[in-house]
Amino acid sequence: MVREERNIFKNIDWITVGIYLLLVLFGWMNIYAAVFNEQHDSIFDLSQRYGKQMIWILVSILLALIILMTEPKVFNAFAFFIYGLSILSLFLVLFIGKEVSGSKSWIDLGGFDLQPSEFAKIAVNLAIARHLSSLNIRMEDLRTRITTFFLIGLPVILILLQDDTGSALVFTAFIIVLYREGLSGNVLIIGGLVIILFILALMVDKWIIIAFLALIALIWFSQIRKNRRDIVSLLGLFLLVAGFVYSVDFAFHHVLDVHHKERINVLIGKEVDLKGAGYNVNQSKIAIGSGRIIGKGFLQGTQTKYNFVPEQSTDFIFCTIGEEWGFIGSVLTIALFIILFIRILNIAERQRSAFSRIYGYGVASVFFFHFLVNIGMTIGLAPVIGIPLPFISYGGSSLFAFTIMLFIFIRMDANRLQLL
Repeated sequence: MVREERNIFKNIDWITVGIYLLLVLFGWMNIYAAVFNEQHDSIFDLSQRYGKQMIWILVSILLALIILMTEPKVFNAFAFFIYGLSILSLFLVLFIGKEVSGSKSWIDLGGFDLQPSEFAKIAVNLAIARHLSSLNIRMEDLRTRITTFFLIGLPVILILLQDDTGSALVFTAFIIVLYREGLSGNVLIIGGLVIILFILALMVDKWIIIAFLALIALIWFSQIRKNRRDIVSLLGLFLLVAGFVYSVDFAFHHVLDVHHKERINVLIGKEVDLKGAGYNVNQSKIAIGSGRIIGKGFLQGTQTKYNFVPEQSTDFIFCTIGEEWGFIGSVLTIALFIILFIRILNIAERQRSAFSRIYGYGVASVFFFHFLVNIGMTIGLAPVIGIPLPFISYGGSSLFAFTIMLFIFIRMDANRLQLL
């Protein structure tokens, strides 16, 4: 047994583990800087966020060690069971959940607030990997696609009911996994066109867009054969697209909350509200820009020190990096994440097990979505949807979830040489 455990630790990808530790420790330093208080200057002060983050880091390392000593077959065997528990927890939040920042997505465990939606990403990843790696399962089959989208869609619906749109959007990252496993590239093209049309529907009057679509339909009509089937198909496509444009406009004006509409208008440039909806992003960009090339130095950030940026230790932690570590520090942080993503994808491709490969792509996809959107939020290129930067942002639930997700994959990879 001891010999087997030694082999396990020998086969671990220590480069990935090293990147993980660097990101976690760097995040801890920046959380300390973001909420630094001269009256509580010890980084080990448990009454402050950085002190609590230290506890979360130690617990995360313990969880990582437990996972590394776990037989990897357990994750495959209990994938659907874990998924079921996750769905149950998301359902319970609707009744016993605690509301934080307008979202009822937390469970109060007495001193620790647990966010089940963070762990749902692990459960969905395991369930997708188990389903798509099963015998006689092909992405080309309609039944397979329906089941897969159901596995993703069910937790998304429950999270949306918690008014946590940001966490729900993360699950769209799994489309990368499905594409790797054989989903048609046309789906991605159509998805891209839908996103473009969605943005246009927010920026341009709906009747202008519909009139433009009608013009395209008429030009297309002049080029097709005038048989009944083609005419019906063209008319149906026009009505579908026009209906989508109208529904986006209707939802924006009659369904979304005022603060959601304000954030969207600020993002797409329809409104300039530096004291309201655009305040966070504007202050974040000021903080990042003020760091210039080499930054102001550790604990020297004025925007950080005087709390100009709300949520600076969580959603906007990257602006602390930009101000105190400058352009060089920001680029090195981004480079470290990119190396991690490439490393995970390379490890995924060398797996002998389809389950491990699919799960690995899920890890990379979720991490990349968080990374892209979180940094995009701080520089005004993405909507403020309140999702953390992996391993960097303050928070126990997110750190635990990211750690568990990553180390399950590291454990799978350590076992690949035994799958001969």
